[in-house]
Amino acid sequence: MARGQFITLEGVEGAGKSTSLAFIEALLRDAGVKLLVTREPGGTELGEAIRGLLLHGRDAMAADAELLLMFAARAEHIAQRIRPALDAGIWVLCDRFTDATYAYQGGGRGIPDARIAVLEDWVQGGLRPDLTLLFDIPVEEGLARAGGRARPDRFEREEQAFFERVRAHYLAAARREPQRFRVIDARVSVAEVEAQLRAVLTPWLP
Repeated sequence: MARGQFITLEGVEGAGKSTSLAFIEALLRDAGVKLLVTREPGGTELGEAIRGLLLHGRDAMAADAELLLMFAARAEHIAQRIRPALDAGIWVLCDRFTDATYAYQGGGRGIPDARIAVLEDWVQGGLRPDLTLLFDIPVEEGLARAGGRARPDRFEREEQAFFERVRAHYLAAARREPQRFRVIDARVSVAEVEAQLRAVLTPWLP
């Protein structure tokens, strides 16, 4: 049995990942793809509990504690859901993965990439996404879009400079790995974003 494909979505706040996730899911399912749709942090009972701590816990959390919680949730997620699905030939569509850790805890919090890489190798082994869709939007525009949310989480309450570092980290990763990343211009209309996604994903469809 062929291994499933592992597709991740990344981007700063307000880039429209959630809207696009539904479109991508429909596109893949319509093509007959067996699919697991999940998210990080989260995806399991333990992961969702950790997500609550990370997003809605107290603001004064040590950066290392935040990083370790991310990978604790990820270890459970990979063991319980992601790896079994891929091994069974099921595709996995995940809203954020380790690129978000490099961007937010690395770029945003200032943790060196080399330290994150140690945890990445320990927790994931050789597991990496096959395709990463990076929804890119200028930070100021993204934050304006996200500003209407009723209850901003710990990350959404960060200053603009934090998100500028996050975005820069994401774009640097996309430049380093052009074979894996596809940068989606998220400034445009929903229809135009969907056209970009269709163009990227069509060659992947069975």
